[in-house]
Amino acid sequence: MLDLLITHAALPDGRQDCGVAVRDGRIIDIAPGLTPTTAPAAEVVDAGGLLLSPPFVDAHFHMDATLSYGLPRVNASGTLLEGIALWGELKPLLTQQALVDRALAYCDWAVAQGLGAIRSHVDVCDDRLLAVDALLEVQRRVAPYIDLQLVAFPQDGVLRSPTALANLVRALDRGVEVVGGIPHFERTAEQGTESVKQLCTLAAEHGLRVDMHCDESDDPHSRHIETLACEAQRLGLQGRVVGSHVTSMHSMDNYYVSKLLPLIREAGVGIVANPLINITLQGRHDSYPKRRGMTRVPELLAAGVPVAFGQDCVMDPWYGLGSGDLLEVAAMGLHVAQMTGQAAMRQCFDAVTTTPAALLGLDGYGLAPGARADFVLLHARDPIEAIRLRAARLKVWRGGRLLAERAPPTATLHLPGRPPHTDFLHRPGGH
Repeated sequence: MLDLLITHAALPDGRQDCGVAVRDGRIIDIAPGLTPTTAPAAEVVDAGGLLLSPPFVDAHFHMDATLSYGLPRVNASGTLLEGIALWGELKPLLTQQALVDRALAYCDWAVAQGLGAIRSHVDVCDDRLLAVDALLEVQRRVAPYIDLQLVAFPQDGVLRSPTALANLVRALDRGVEVVGGIPHFERTAEQGTESVKQLCTLAAEHGLRVDMHCDESDDPHSRHIETLACEAQRLGLQGRVVGSHVTSMHSMDNYYVSKLLPLIREAGVGIVANPLINITLQGRHDSYPKRRGMTRVPELLAAGVPVAFGQDCVMDPWYGLGSGDLLEVAAMGLHVAQMTGQAAMRQCFDAVTTTPAALLGLDGYGLAPGARADFVLLHARDPIEAIRLRAARLKVWRGGRLLAERAPPTATLHLPGRPPHTDFLHRPGGH
């Protein structure tokens, strides 16, 4: 007897009318035509031809700042630098309980939006390490329903801030799993390079992954991603290093990028773009034409570099919007990068599911026998339609256990000669 059987599901890889069999929190079979007759189960859910996806994965977020919008004031200019300054004003006012409460509230949103994993950067430049202790507590409390991976992030610069390096090591000792950095925010380019070398060496010595805010700038001469890739190769960190943002690549000349892309690929470095925030914060010094700012996603993918999309911010000093909807992130990435071909749109769906799962090193992720029974039933028939509709998460499971559900979105119509309802799904050849 199975614990759960999902029938008539469409899968992101294009398979149709599939059954997914679950026992003891794991997928034991995926095959067309599985039915309660051939595979008896304690619970049966008919997907009705809709899309069953692995959970969404947010590869880049700041949970210590989330839902703090308006504290102690609003970012009047909406710029990156004012956001950093505002965070500096807010830090002395933070309490551990408030940090925990806001993070847990956001995790409620995340579950409802079908998120199964989040990598959150946590600022270590406050000597009290309040945010570190708060998010370690949140990590423990949400473990039954979200994989929360924490990055020790020296927001003010690991060399620029006098106690940042010591605090970062303290955070790692307390259980933070990933080494972060922000080389472009150091005082000089030379210090930025030195920070990358120090932090990658630290990660190698501790056997940890690396995820650096790298070149979040419109300056084409901000080239710390080059150093990050070289250090990944030198220290044998291939497959364990991520460069986040890398927006300066948008402004680099094509010849330099033609040399940079193979280096990133050979170093096994992944890239995380943050479409909502990159398009909002970059290009602020331009009049017109105004740069989009997001990194070169199609070119990176064509070069064999894995690229994920992250939410980055939700209602915090940098961004007053957001809801934890990774399909909104995918849609923005699709538009900004002009990835409107069929294969490219599917790559944008991968950028919020399978690609970030690989970059985070998630164990047991995916729709395959033996994987953990974590998945989301979407009100869409395929990944492209899911992005188009920002598809409702009809049901969200973790280990085969239902975590969240909502009714399909429909609109009641009062139109002469037309159907009484519409559900926004596209039916080729008619409604």
